[in-house]
Amino acid sequence: MNAIAVRRGEDEPVVIEKPRPEPDEGEVLVRTLRVGIDGTDHEVISGGHGRFPNDDDHIVLGHEAVGVVTDPNGTEWEEGDVVVPTVRRPPNGTNQYFERGEPDMAPDGEYVERGIVGAHGFMSEYFTSPADCLVSLSRERAHLGFLVEPISISEKAFEHAFASRSAFDWEPESALVLGNGSLGLITLAMLSAGDSFERLYCLGRRSRPDPSIDVIEELGGTYIDSRETPVAEIPGAYEDMDFVYEATGYAKHAFDTIEALAPNGVGALLGVPGDWEFEVDGGRLHREFVLHNKALVGSVNSNVGHFRAAVDRLETLPEWFLDELVTGVYGVDELDAAFADDDSTIKTAVEFHRI
Repeated sequence: MNAIAVRRGEDEPVVIEKPRPEPDEGEVLVRTLRVGIDGTDHEVISGGHGRFPNDDDHIVLGHEAVGVVTDPNGTEWEEGDVVVPTVRRPPNGTNQYFERGEPDMAPDGEYVERGIVGAHGFMSEYFTSPADCLVSLSRERAHLGFLVEPISISEKAFEHAFASRSAFDWEPESALVLGNGSLGLITLAMLSAGDSFERLYCLGRRSRPDPSIDVIEELGGTYIDSRETPVAEIPGAYEDMDFVYEATGYAKHAFDTIEALAPNGVGALLGVPGDWEFEVDGGRLHREFVLHNKALVGSVNSNVGHFRAAVDRLETLPEWFLDELVTGVYGVDELDAAFADDDSTIKTAVEFHRI
């Protein structure tokens, strides 16, 4: 079967041949429909993030997948079911995090991630998955099922951030999303669909005309160009933010978020920066936390519950938004277009089969 991988020592995705996998006991064989591409895939390709499977000279890419059950293999699934796989798996047998149904809370070394860390991904004609690592999706939404994984990432971040404010009467009115890539836009759309936030903002580094800025404004948000207004200066230029969602991986934004938050506000950090040393006024930031009851939470990955919530959320997102978000779906022979990373691209996917 065809698979899309990156080889050790290389920095371009390639199509390779691999044998069709056979499901082990408790696993399901899935025929792949589409696999989304995001910034993490580009980081894996460039070598900036992730890890190859042990003893392999390549890693099959892809962690945002949707497919159709081909062989239920004695599980509760049925042939023809549309499914979305979660991403994390135990590295060498189970551990407490997986036994509790909380693999997203496992620390480094206690998991592998399909297509990212130590395990082959879903970007192939078929893949196998444990039955309990799959969630169901309607056939009507099968063509958009690759969006479930990124939506689930924000479902978890919202859950943890809002839980940190649950000890008191918190009524947020303003929210700021740092990053106008696909995850940032998905998050802004999720925020705009709720009743909590009256004012939404999204920060990026793109100039008009730009499709992502058009989406931000159609969602009712205000676009902030970070080249003109850095995050730490947003309160003076706009307002203090009750909620900040960081999806840039720009290390300074973690500290700038503290400045941008209103009293009692919370920031969720999701970007994964590289090593970078710089100076901060630690005493002043400490005071901001203590004297204004601010909070920062880190969030990575998501579990089956978040995936199920994401399936429900996908049904509520506006059709026009989904049409604008997905800027291209490409075949296996169109890798240059599928993995293009330019200002005209928001979200792309590779299609292996049609439903």
